[in-house]
Amino acid sequence: MLIIGLFLHLIGFQLDHFTMKKISKFLALVVIISILILGFINYPKLDLISGFSAKSVASGHFIDKRPLEIIQKGDNDINLIDLAKNKIDEVKKMTSASVYGLKERKAIYREGLGATLIDDDFDISKPYEVPHRTKLNHNLPFPYGNNEPKDSVFATIDYSKLNKALANAFDNKGEKNKRTRSVLVLYKDHLIAEKYDTNFNKNSKILGWSMTKSITSALFGILEKQGKFDIYKPALVAEWKNDERAGISTNDLLHMNSGLEWEEKYDKICDATTMLFQVQDMSRTQLEKPAGFKPNTHWNYSSGTTNLLSGILRKQFKMHQEYLDFWYSALIDRIGMNSMIIETDMAGNYVGSSYGWATTRDWSKFGLLYLHKGNWNGDQLFNESWAKYTSTPTNTSEGKYGAHFWLNAGGKFPDVPKDMYYCSGYQGQMIAIIPSLDLVIVRMGLKEDPEFDFNGFLKGILGSLKK
Repeated sequence: MLIIGLFLHLIGFQLDHFTMKKISKFLALVVIISILILGFINYPKLDLISGFSAKSVASGHFIDKRPLEIIQKGDNDINLIDLAKNKIDEVKKMTSASVYGLKERKAIYREGLGATLIDDDFDISKPYEVPHRTKLNHNLPFPYGNNEPKDSVFATIDYSKLNKALANAFDNKGEKNKRTRSVLVLYKDHLIAEKYDTNFNKNSKILGWSMTKSITSALFGILEKQGKFDIYKPALVAEWKNDERAGISTNDLLHMNSGLEWEEKYDKICDATTMLFQVQDMSRTQLEKPAGFKPNTHWNYSSGTTNLLSGILRKQFKMHQEYLDFWYSALIDRIGMNSMIIETDMAGNYVGSSYGWATTRDWSKFGLLYLHKGNWNGDQLFNESWAKYTSTPTNTSEGKYGAHFWLNAGGKFPDVPKDMYYCSGYQGQMIAIIPSLDLVIVRMGLKEDPEFDFNGFLKGILGSLKK
């Protein structure tokens, strides 16, 4: 009240004690009402905040063995997410998070399936199936094996420039501007550069977010080569048979060109955040959306579309176990990405849109597979034509998107060849494939364009190649 009185005095108002008291009460009431309004507006967001935090802690801790402090200061230091208070139950392998004690959410870790955000109806005691995994049993060096890479020196590389380009991708001590966690470069099937930030190394498993979409896409290419799937036929969705969605093909879905309604924004409650943090069966969220446009006329990026594709993949198998095994036996373990784990939702679907974890080296193997058009050291996983299909722009994306891969065909990165195509994930995950230069470049981090200059980063690496 003293401050209010001083302010009014300074501007020329002379008020008695009674009037001052009334004004103070009024201002206090305004503050309380404002707090209540803000709370009412933001209360629904608490589900997303605590949900994101619980899931992030469970995955980071149980998959990559990160301490809670590292996760909270690294992965979860996002606006609003940092409000959550987290707990880890090592015995039950569960985590919980809440915001000022409100909207507590829980996540459970299950070996083989990763971490799953659960609701109160989820039965944690119910038996569950896990994928059968295999490991490469030969002794080849990385990248075609899991032994240490052979030392190699190319006369066509300026290593001082290359090392400088990698160093420039990382923050100076104490800074949080670029937030790169790892960078790796493969040239002509050889590891020529690799660098990690503090607390990360070659064995660290890092979330690829939407790079997982490209994994999902590759599985359809494998099924196509096996003669088991035609992407140009209408998608196998029974709910669409008798309405305007009946003509939507898997090809349309792979190109994010189905015409279905979808909103994907991560700073608000929308279709994408509701799917990832609130629903039991993520494969149905996009399925239930109406058509806003005719197929192949309107490009719209949608994580729901990828999880619908995961559900369509599941329908290709009679048994759930076969679906769980296929992702690993047909692709992931087949090329020695043995560190990788794709997490599932509560309904047992792989979250093909977002939840793939692997070491930086294993992420690079996936890029190498596409660099060689589906051929992995003599094993042809998908037809060469699939790589071309993947990297050909869909006709409504202005040259920036193919079949669940991003493209540079439209010149997004002006100092990089236009034949580059790449897997991309939230917070700046990237696997860049540049066929014309025989290059695969991986960058994992917590900042994306424009905060992290991808064009400058890639340009620096390309500048180390002598012409």
